[in-house]
Amino acid sequence: MRDTIITTVDRAAMALGAGLILLGVVGLGIVEILAGPPYGAAPVTNDAGEVVATPMVDANLRVLLVVAGLVVLLAWQLYRMAAVPGGADTAQRVEMTAD
Repeated sequence: MRDTIITTVDRAAMALGAGLILLGVVGLGIVEILAGPPYGAAPVTNDAGEVVATPMVDANLRVLLVVAGLVVLLAWQLYRMAAVPGGADTAQRVEMTAD
């Protein structure tokens, strides 16, 4: 079994990716709740079609933050797959005879 060593690059990538996702989902979600209704992504209109209320934070910004976090995590995973050598397994095996 291999030991996993977490380097500074790994910690930075995990923190940045998770931070962007949490900011997009939780952080801006709390901002939306504190701003009050409407909670949806689309503007609220009246019967005449006039916009009477819009969300505090644009939905495109929230999606951009979440996708950026996922891209960072994907790039980090591709880096890990390319950087870790696929050398021989270092686990020690002992042969045992069956009874």
